[in-house]
This record gives sequence, C-alpha cells and structure tokens, in this order.
Amino acid sequence: MTRSHRHLHVAVGAIVNSRNEVLIAKRPNHLHMGGLWEFPGGKLEAGESVERAVHRELQEEIGIQITLASPLIKIQYRYPDRTVLLDVWRVESFAGQPSGRENQRIAWVAVSDLNQYSFPEANLPIITALRLPEHYAILEDGQGDPAAIESAFERILEKDISLIQFRGKHLKEIQYRDLAKSLNRRARKSGIDLVLNADPSLVPETDAAGVHLNSQRLMKLKSRPLGAEFWVSASCHNLKELEQAQKIGADFAVLGPVCQTLTHPGVEPLGWDRFAGLMQQVNIPVFALGGLALDDVWKVRKKGGQGVAGIRAFIE
Repeated sequence: MTRSHRHLHVAVGAIVNSRNEVLIAKRPNHLHMGGLWEFPGGKLEAGESVERAVHRELQEEIGIQITLASPLIKIQYRYPDRTVLLDVWRVESFAGQPSGRENQRIAWVAVSDLNQYSFPEANLPIITALRLPEHYAILEDGQGDPAAIESAFERILEKDISLIQFRGKHLKEIQYRDLAKSLNRRARKSGIDLVLNADPSLVPETDAAGVHLNSQRLMKLKSRPLGAEFWVSASCHNLKELEQAQKIGADFAVLGPVCQTLTHPGVEPLGWDRFAGLMQQVNIPVFALGGLALDDVWKVRKKGGQGVAGIRAFIE
C-alpha cells in the first residue's frame, strides 16, 4: 500500500419517497468517478457519528431535514488510490423540498429502474438492498404434503410478503417442479417473487424469480448460476460461505442461526455480536435467520443486516 492510499468513511442517504422512488445525484465531471450517478452523502467529520453525518450532509447537499432514517447497508470498497467505507442509511421521512444545493443534477427514480443508470461499482449493492424487502419468507414442505404446503403459502400471503423461498426437501423432483409452477403462477398474480431452493436449471423451466442456493450448492460453484434478471441468494453459516456468495455474485445471503431455535436446539447460535461482526466483512445484503420474530427487523438493521428470514414466524 502506498502512502497516498486514503481511507474514507462516507455517510450516504438512500432517500425513498411514498411512490417508492429514490433520489439520486450526478457527480460533477471534475470529481473522482465524475459523470456517474450516486446516492447523496459525504465524508464524516472528526468525532462525528454516522447518523449525525447523514443528517448534516443531506441538509447541506439536498436541503432536507431527516425525520426518520435507519441503517441499510455498509459497503467497503477498494479503489487503486483509496478505500471507501459507505455507511448507508435509508431515509423514509424528511422535511423540505430536495434540490441540488451544490449545483448537482438530481432525479427521483423508481427503485425498479435504478439498474438503468450508471453508478460507481461500490454503489451497486445499495441498489440491491433497496430492491429487497425487509422480510424473506421460507416456505417449507413439512413432510411433503402438498395440501399443507398450500395452506402455509396462503398464511404467508396474508402477511403481505413480497419475497418467498420454496424449499422442498421431502418432495420428489417431479412433485417439487409441478408445485413450484403452481405456486409461482399465484405468486406472480400477487406481485410476489418466488425463488426456488433447488437446482438453478429449474428456475427458467418454472418461470420462477430466482434460485436460493443451499450451502452445498453454493460452495461448488465458480460463478453466478443465473443471469442478472433472476434473484440469486444463498444460505450461509460462516464467513467462508458469505465470502463465496459474494465471490460468485449472489445478490444476497441468509445467515444463521442468529438465536436459539426450537427446531435445532443442539445448534449453537451465532448471537448478535458475531452476526454484526460478519456484516462488517461482506458487501452484500444479508437476512438474519433463526429464532427471530417479524418485528426484529429494526434490531437486524442496527446490526448491519437487511431484514428477517424465517419459516415459523411467517405462518404463525
């Protein structure tokens, strides 16, 4: 590392309005990464907290006063001449009319359209985190009873969930495929993304929204198994698996168990401190799994995670 290599801690605001649009700003051409779009923010001042820096930077750059914000994701990215830690907060409520107070161009863009804009590479996980919900339901097949699966699916739908993983360990392959097709048709009608915990080749065949890789499949892969139009997620239990998920280009991961669970009483949970420590070492959104309730989202966010994943919490 050369003497000129800089370490920058940057507070970033992902400002979301009631239409699920996000405010982005264009970097002036004379700056590092000039001409690209970004989420507004700036460097922390000496002794300043991240939360305070987000408030100050958005007031100075955009002219708004934050009234409600929460941590979204942390991203550490190394450029040839600098290492940048992006500390990103999701801003859901604010006062004032946004404007480019530093003569920068700004725009409100639908979350679903963010991929059409050119961002610095370090910003790309922010887009993924914004596209993802705060809950990730896992639909288990129980003992392989299709009727029980249908019933659990209905209970999940009642909770206004937009992302569901279908896991079918007890189903024969043909049963799983047929049920996946049926569930996916219903999911799409409700605006829900259904991802399959199965061989990735089954995803295009069933028109599902993506694949969820168990840890065995994950560790065998050398690259992302599906195109960018599909979700790719992975089950992880340690740093090695999280790093592998990031290496192959997974969109997000599930990490657990964080807390003790009734279904796996003999498994030692990670605990919140270890979970938070692992969040500092990866740059992709991560859902916490294991012994959590739906309203534990805020605790997960404070520890650096995306939200809550689970089975029982979504059907009880």
